Amino acid sequence: MIDLTGVKNIIFDYGGVIINIDFKLTINAFKELGFLNVEECIFNSKGSDLLIKMEKGDISIKEFRNEIRNISNKDIADAQIDFAWNALLLDMPVKRIKLIEQLKTKYRVFLLSNTNLIHYNRYLKSLQTEFGYANFNELFEKAWFSHDIGMIKPTAEIYNYVLNDASIKPQETLFIDDSEININGAKMVGLKVHHLYKEDILEIF
Repeated sequence: MIDLTGVKNIIFDYGGVIINIDFKLTINAFKELGFLNVEECIFNSKGSDLLIKMEKGDISIKEFRNEIRNISNKDIADAQIDFAWNALLLDMPVKRIKLIEQLKTKYRVFLLSNTNLIHYNRYLKSLQTEFGYANFNELFEKAWFSHDIGMIKPTAEIYNYVLNDASIKPQETLFIDDSEININGAKMVGLKVHHLYKEDILEIF
């Protein structure tokens, strides 16, 4: 259980906290398309620049797809790229959405996610069809997505932006993320933090 003494606000990460994800599924999906070194080119340090550009919204979906074709040296169709890229996105358990709805009665509840437009379009559709919310700003008081605001975790810049935009104090705010790097970044600006490992988010409240 988390100590919520003095907490008035809760900021959730999305991937690995609200929605289940598995990066291996995207890696395997690209390998099936002939993109054999996808880990090195996208997800490891050598290829992180492309991922960062996507998450910061610095390149368009069209530019991303073309870059995938260039670095893989494969003539992969747009739909195939999108399918492989979205393969890592799994389910949003109903109990987690219900938890957020319950927490909203006691706390100001927010979302902060490093993401990209291809993924966003996919899970926005799921939110609409499965839970009846038009957008994430209906489920949360406010949701910030890295590709919209041009900043990514774990920089101090994005945490300070969120604190200022929501007019909340770090010492009154709990930040929950499954990434140690992001947790450490949040600590640096004074946020209360909880590093979510493999346990379900439901187990900590």
